[in-house]
Amino acid sequence: MVDRDVLALDDPVGQSLGGHHAHLARRFGRAATYLPDVATFSAVSADPDAAEWADLAGLLGPGELADMFSCPATPPPGWEPVFCLEGRQMIWPGIVRPDHSLAEAGTGNGVVELAGDSVAEMVDLVARTEPGPFWPRTHELGAYLGIRENGRLVAMAGERLRPPGWTEISAVCTAPEARGRGHAARLVSGLVARIVARGERPFLHVAEANTGAIALYERLGFTTRKQVTFRGFRTP
Repeated sequence: MVDRDVLALDDPVGQSLGGHHAHLARRFGRAATYLPDVATFSAVSADPDAAEWADLAGLLGPGELADMFSCPATPPPGWEPVFCLEGRQMIWPGIVRPDHSLAEAGTGNGVVELAGDSVAEMVDLVARTEPGPFWPRTHELGAYLGIRENGRLVAMAGERLRPPGWTEISAVCTAPEARGRGHAARLVSGLVARIVARGERPFLHVAEANTGAIALYERLGFTTRKQVTFRGFRTP
């Protein structure tokens, strides 16, 4: 039997921009993308025609990045490929709470909620660890948790895409000098507990080459739903 609840994950960007993140969206015709400094992800329909690609080009402007995330659609000739990265989409198994000890660890004991006054630290940590794209307003997508050592932010994770019934966990990163202490597990488990408590299911995306992260997520309880390819193009 098909789990219809997961179908929204086939188009997580479009589903988010049309729903929970509509207030953070820009639109032109049938194309949509996030506001500047929030995210670069763009969305078109499942089978876009030339007019829809023209809408996206008009929305972004000439020579701009069209970050198509996991959208499999191929743009017309003249759209220059920028990047292509193999990855996977992983999901939490139903409304199941995480291991009690990890969930408790993710709600206290040095874990703090990060707000707008922490943006500079968050951007700096992302620059040093490169977990994926993060911009000055990315924190507006959802809640972000962090861990500080001696007052300095050394680890964080947060919520990103929000298709109906789901919340993506993203920006999971730990400073090199603070690795090996279980920070990522505590933060991810804390977010899982929050997401499940509000009746949604967590999911995430990870690069296929990041075997350490995949192993961590599997230990925490995530399973692979499907392989995906992340692609970006330059508009004509």
